[in-house]
Amino acid sequence: MAEYYTSTQAEQEEKEQLKQLVGFMLGGELFGVDILMVQEIIRSAEITKVPNAPDFVEGVINLRGNIIPVIDLRRRLNMEAAKQTTPSINKNWILILTIDKRTTGFIVDLVTEVIKIDENDVEPPPDIIVSGLENQYITGVCDTGQHLLILLNFNRILLMEEIRKLKEIDVADK
Repeated sequence: MAEYYTSTQAEQEEKEQLKQLVGFMLGGELFGVDILMVQEIIRSAEITKVPNAPDFVEGVINLRGNIIPVIDLRRRLNMEAAKQTTPSINKNWILILTIDKRTTGFIVDLVTEVIKIDENDVEPPPDIIVSGLENQYITGVCDTGQHLLILLNFNRILLMEEIRKLKEIDVADK
């Protein structure tokens, strides 16, 4: 009986070290966000532009009666714009995340899959990279065997001033 308890305890500890992420692509790079932050994933929602919004805010969407700001994550992270090979049809994905009790959409190129990684396999980002970021939103890097996975902390993607502007957009649309 003690052996059974030990193996069950070992399995439980192993499960606790596994981290589940939603994987997504931006500019050919693989990123991950904690699965618990993801409310849902949608395709090609009609985005309404908002005047005087920050340049990385694509606009707002109506999701079942809720007005949600949508951020172009590529622009927010200062990544190169995608080369369009087809006519401009919105084929991007929108990750709907809950961040500090606020729902926000983030446009990404492609949502890949749920990725399970061992927390011990996550390496901290190189100091030279993190020191250059205003709000240190990269929490780690992990080799998945096929790609390097960059872990993002969406609680730090936006600066306080940007969050205030998003709240103003939210209030203006209600």
